[in-house]
Amino acid sequence: MRVDALDYHLPVELIAQHPASLREASRMLLLSRHTGAWEDHGFAELPALLRGDEVVVLNNARVLPARLLGRRAGVHAQAPSRKTAREHLTGTVEVFLTRKVECEIWEALVRPGRKMGVGERVLFGGGELEAEILARGELGLRRVRFCTHNEQSVEANIERWGHVPLPPYIDRPDESSDRERYQTVYAQKPGAVAAPTAGLHFTAEILRQIRNRGCDICEITLDVGLGTFQPIHSETLEEHKIHCEAYEISEDVAERIVRAREEGRPVLAVGTTVVRALEDAAAKALAGGNPRLIAAGEAEANLFIYPGHKFRVVDCMLTNFHLPKSSLLALVCAFAGRERILAAYRHAIAAHYGFYSYGDCMLIR
Repeated sequence: MRVDALDYHLPVELIAQHPASLREASRMLLLSRHTGAWEDHGFAELPALLRGDEVVVLNNARVLPARLLGRRAGVHAQAPSRKTAREHLTGTVEVFLTRKVECEIWEALVRPGRKMGVGERVLFGGGELEAEILARGELGLRRVRFCTHNEQSVEANIERWGHVPLPPYIDRPDESSDRERYQTVYAQKPGAVAAPTAGLHFTAEILRQIRNRGCDICEITLDVGLGTFQPIHSETLEEHKIHCEAYEISEDVAERIVRAREEGRPVLAVGTTVVRALEDAAAKALAGGNPRLIAAGEAEANLFIYPGHKFRVVDCMLTNFHLPKSSLLALVCAFAGRERILAAYRHAIAAHYGFYSYGDCMLIR
């Protein structure tokens, strides 16, 4: 399929720059994946719209303040003039964490990358946190090692000095309120560098109402990576190489999902990250000869879901609206059909829904 088939025009004013005043105040478009019919609702109506026997699967990944702003330590400055030497020593450097490799080593995007060589060091917070560039990688990535010069851990210093990694289409600096609002209320396990945004609408009260309806709520973890915003550069979807993301599904959760499928109860995935993890686990179970529907444990999701994919686990999906010609839009088109999704998007645009991370959502079933 040509990537151009996933294109649509979105007026820039519909890209939500701030979250709704209250999490549950978002709008929600209910879309039938079988007929294409839609209805306008508010997210607060979600519990009442459920059958009451669903297994609702959440992604409990916690977003790190992954954008670090520091200055060059200057130990490698060999500038021909005093002015350029001073710029080298004091220049601002952005280190954007993308993936934890091991204890204190991360993959990161570094700007300005061309001027930062292996062995260079960056200081944050007046020198309390330090990063050394160990190696260069593909697509501008660097491997960096952190150390601290205070009594706190690397993780604690990243939490202290890092900025919320708002997506590039949110055209403003991060604010103190983003530390709470760009995080789900059930976030637990740090490691993500982007939020599982379909979960941003939930409150503790909404979750309580869903449980009272008779639904089973369970959690998995998928560390959302920077690749979630990676554009598709190829002309066709089949040529695109999808990014990998680490996930974990416990034995208990796997068993609850399998039991629900056997009993004919729907599996509702909250977000494309949950869809990808569950469908990847099912694909790995099938490929490995595992008799269970999904393989429990830790794994790397390398499954690219686009039209033609056969869904083995997920019956319903709650998701935000996605960028044109993106892998996430390809996923929802695979789930409900390209024509139905794009028609629903046209309605959402005409009805002035908010789009993307801080925008409104869709319930597809």
